[in-house]
Amino acid sequence: MPWKESHVLDERMKFVGRLLSGEKMAPLCREFGISRVTGHKIWSRYQAQGATGLKNRSRAPIRHPNQVSFDVEQLIVRLKKEKPHWGAPKIRELLSHRYPNLKLPAISTVHCVLDREGLVKKKKRRRKFSSIAGYLSVPKQPNDLWCTDFKGQFRMKRSQGYCYPLTISDFQSRFLIRCEALSSTEEDPCYGVFEEAFKEYGLPCAIRSDNGVPFASGNSLWGLTKLSVWWIRLGIKIERIRPGNPQENGRHERMHRTLKLEATQPAGANLLQQQETFFRFIEEYNQERPHQALGMKCPAEVYVKSPRIYEGLPEITYPGFDKTLLVSNCGRVCMRRDKIHLSRAFANQPVGLSEVDDHLWEVSFMNYDLGFFDEEGRTFSPKNDPFGIKLDKAL
Repeated sequence: MPWKESHVLDERMKFVGRLLSGEKMAPLCREFGISRVTGHKIWSRYQAQGATGLKNRSRAPIRHPNQVSFDVEQLIVRLKKEKPHWGAPKIRELLSHRYPNLKLPAISTVHCVLDREGLVKKKKRRRKFSSIAGYLSVPKQPNDLWCTDFKGQFRMKRSQGYCYPLTISDFQSRFLIRCEALSSTEEDPCYGVFEEAFKEYGLPCAIRSDNGVPFASGNSLWGLTKLSVWWIRLGIKIERIRPGNPQENGRHERMHRTLKLEATQPAGANLLQQQETFFRFIEEYNQERPHQALGMKCPAEVYVKSPRIYEGLPEITYPGFDKTLLVSNCGRVCMRRDKIHLSRAFANQPVGLSEVDDHLWEVSFMNYDLGFFDEEGRTFSPKNDPFGIKLDKAL
């Protein structure tokens, strides 16, 4: 019968003993369930080395031509401790930048070194998400799309307040444009952050966000806010992901994960100190951290500024319209004695009115037709999604 693994040495001794007693090789091999090649190999080892030759031999190669030297291993470990949240591909790329004359080990070798030193954190299996919504754009060039969101708030180390990081990144290059430590998610401070970004990097073609404040409002017509109307007036298209589907802004969310690991633990004593940490993170993320999806280039090597220069709000005129009226602070347009309620998001914005039929007026904002005002019935009927935002029912 075939040998059992736990008694291999004993079986080999029996096999050799019966050969020594004068039995033939072929029938013995058939009885023990092995080939004659194996039988002759066992007999040859016994003749050459005695009983020691019957023990199992290591299958490891005698020579290791690609074995990493001790010095290189120490460099890998040192870089990993310097960048504890970087994986093997990024550590190898950093090794090539700092030591250009060094013969680089393979990524798998770097991973093995880190694993052997206990520096690899085992990943949990994550549920695969479906692809992004079909109505969202797929940018090809830098500034085709910017992504924005508020990273989850966290408490400051020595104060009672919280930090709400507002982040902006370029979709195609992963370039981190802004990471601003704010004290809340209120709308007003966001204007300054975006305006500085527009002045420094130009205007994007579109901005993608979730459905939270201050980017969207569930109580407003078309889910618009003053901030999103400001973007529209600057000629920026609005994109919104579906509620509960963060994977539709996955690149930006992945950056948030890195931000949390490297720039929020531990938190700063106050917002000013935390902002200094964010500045250092932005510098490293853009200038030093390679990205596999970019061919191990850093975001700063791929990103270029937008040719669309920010020059403030353009003037809005409505040639060919019957009336041009200014929306009040409360979101209304006053026409004669009638008041048309639009949305507070359009406060202080001019709209154009055209009489399309007797006492029936079409209301427009820039190139977007908002709906119709029935002067006799004193009712406003909004159009469905004039801005192409693809509103969710939750809004």
